Amino acid sequence: MFGYYLDLALHSLVRNKALTALMVAAIALGIGASMTTLTVLHVLSGNPLPDASSTLYAPQLDPRDMQGYQPRAEPPDQVTWIDGMNLLQAKRADHQALMTGGSVAIQPAQSALDPFYEPARYTTADFFPMFRVPFRYGHAWGASEDAASAAVAVISSRLNDRLFGGRDSRGRMLRVDGHALRIIGVLGDWRPDPHFYDLNVKNYGSHEGVYLPLSTSQDLHLAHLGGADCWGNGGADATPAAPCVWLQFWVQLHTQAQVAAYRQFLVHYSEEQESLGRFQRPPNVRLRDLMQWLDYRQVVPGDVQLQTWLALGFLLVCLVNTVGLMLAKFLRRAPELGVRRALGASRRALFVQLLVESGVVGLAGGLGGLLLACLGLWLVRRQPADYAPLAHLDGAMLLLTFLLAVGASLLAGVLPAWRACRVSPGLQLKGH
Repeated sequence: MFGYYLDLALHSLVRNKALTALMVAAIALGIGASMTTLTVLHVLSGNPLPDASSTLYAPQLDPRDMQGYQPRAEPPDQVTWIDGMNLLQAKRADHQALMTGGSVAIQPAQSALDPFYEPARYTTADFFPMFRVPFRYGHAWGASEDAASAAVAVISSRLNDRLFGGRDSRGRMLRVDGHALRIIGVLGDWRPDPHFYDLNVKNYGSHEGVYLPLSTSQDLHLAHLGGADCWGNGGADATPAAPCVWLQFWVQLHTQAQVAAYRQFLVHYSEEQESLGRFQRPPNVRLRDLMQWLDYRQVVPGDVQLQTWLALGFLLVCLVNTVGLMLAKFLRRAPELGVRRALGASRRALFVQLLVESGVVGLAGGLGGLLLACLGLWLVRRQPADYAPLAHLDGAMLLLTFLLAVGASLLAGVLPAWRACRVSPGLQLKGH
């Protein structure tokens, strides 16, 4: 029966080419605009580490003085050097990593390559297992290299391709700001977006080429890159002795009991620091997991969310127009439907037949919408925004395009089909 309805629908759509074209165009425009913005929103609000995000937490403390104090206000997003080292050495989590960003000058050994600057990450050993960083060659450094401020480095596969043509570079020397670091590992394909572990540089598209121990970066006086919030006499210098928050601290906790215990540990730590005179404010801690952290930091740009709502509103307008066009089309077929009713077709059969026709219109509109969405995403990728290169349609959004198009057209066809099915066969036969 479905095949018969589909055949009737195709013949009907061909007979009324102008109305069919208008309906398909209306749905295609609405779907194209909606899927463009929905795809961008989907990419930007994605989970950068779906296998581990529920176990990763960003602790927050409030070490500031009483100036501007407001009860229950959010503590700083970063930690001081002293607090970071204290929390790191306490080892109260399964893994913990202290880190900050940097920018280093790379001096290639090859004379054909000019020196260039490369984003860097100064961190501790647990960074790699905690964030499940894959390796193409070699491995990360360990706690002993952290303690000894070892002159070692891990580089990205992108930098390895640029400097060594993609060959195994373990044991080669990397000159960074005039210092020689021994390469012990090369990363595999690892480019988490958003750049969740440090949102102070860029939210998207910020991928470091060089990773080295945090202690080594301090001994070599490598440049810090990222925000710093200072108070009192701290000035604006992000140094270990200054009262400034400028480092990111992450922990890995696998159970809710561990989360509760770690939160309590942060409260006790704050009380201890208050009793020592370092903290002046009452204990004020937060412990958000990765996705809560991204939501708190409002990683998805506000204009993207606004554009999504506007596009969905445009789709609604297109559907209203489609309802009017379908109503006109179906009511013009009242004589045909009257004959079918007189020959014994039930109202339910006519209703299903017309909905099948609506679905075919939606399918054609979805195809047009897909082409428009591809065009829209191509235009998005040419914008200067840091998230622009990520705007690609994946399999899930491709499927959603057609589901949304067919679903919307079926919804738009319900009222016109219901009105058309209520025609009186006697009146129609008498009129003809």
